[in-house]
Amino acid sequence: MAERKPAKKDTQKSARRTTAINKKFKGFTDEERAAMKERVQELKADTAEGESAVLAKIAAMPEPDRALAKRLHAIVKASAPALSPTTWYGMPAYAKDGKVVCYFQNAQKFKSRYATLGFSDKANLDEGALWPVAFALKGLTATEAPRISALVRKAVS
Repeated sequence: MAERKPAKKDTQKSARRTTAINKKFKGFTDEERAAMKERVQELKADTAEGESAVLAKIAAMPEPDRALAKRLHAIVKASAPALSPTTWYGMPAYAKDGKVVCYFQNAQKFKSRYATLGFSDKANLDEGALWPVAFALKGLTATEAPRISALVRKAVS
């Protein structure tokens, strides 16, 4: 008597597997490539040029991002004088001991609907197991200024 082979089961490929096959990496956007090129130039630049580089980046921003960045720059400098202005991927940033603590990403940089105040892992903002590291900025009024100042002071504490 001949042995019977089991019937082939209809198997579907997992979504994960087909997705990985069908999706192709399209590469970096023009904005991302420009940011990476700026970072290479920043690494080659003299650190003493930090303040002037930040002010130049701010001056090159379109409004309303420029006004927001100017105000934020003043708040950061007043709140944490120990931070050194620098640029980071073409964005104004503030460093402690050569390590970026916080940065400002203008909305136009990556065609976003809002600017961002971000903090790196060097910022001391830890609160338990979950804490924010970036904040959307649509404006900077008397309400937001004290909160930003407190965040920056805590970040460098």
